[in-house]
Amino acid sequence: MMVRVKICGLTNLEDALAAVEYGADALGFVFAPSPRRVTPDAVREIVARLPPFVTKVGVFVNSKLAEIRETMSRCGLDLAQLHGEEGPDLCESLFPRVIKAFNPGNLPPSLERYRAAAIMLDIGRASCPSNGIEQAGVQNLEPLHWTIARDIRCHMILAGGLTPENVAQAIRVAQPYAVDVSSGVEERPGKKDHGKMRDFINAAKGRR
Repeated sequence: MMVRVKICGLTNLEDALAAVEYGADALGFVFAPSPRRVTPDAVREIVARLPPFVTKVGVFVNSKLAEIRETMSRCGLDLAQLHGEEGPDLCESLFPRVIKAFNPGNLPPSLERYRAAAIMLDIGRASCPSNGIEQAGVQNLEPLHWTIARDIRCHMILAGGLTPENVAQAIRVAQPYAVDVSSGVEERPGKKDHGKMRDFINAAKGRR
């Protein structure tokens, strides 16, 4: 099955349309504190110009349920991606329109408690205390974390540290349902490099 691709951290219509043209399956918009943070009004304008059959995802960190629902409705979003310390109850309230993100250092013993459409493993800010490993650089930990990702038996999204150069290898090792990229295809925070986006999507989908 072909791996899906999500381009995250989008801040403008030009980059969003380019991502769709190159074959992105989903687009992500960050509502949490970040150099890539966007306002609901800006996202609403972008979403209104997108073609059909593209999944729109809002990224939230420790937001209240009412705020998440209001933002999703206002912007026309399909899924909420929870990137903080949200518990199973919040996932349950948003299901099936929710993705729950973890890093290898905070993976719960039982993912079944988190009812979500997909689980994201984000190695970008990862540490693995259970293995006695602290992050000295994402590059050194990528192979280990890709193996951890492979053991997640659900719709698993791999994120963090991915680039056009390593995404094909990551997919071979982790065998994810989808991959997610933001900084790995940027000119600078909030502005995508269209060539890198194209190359990333082609590599992830096995195109020449």
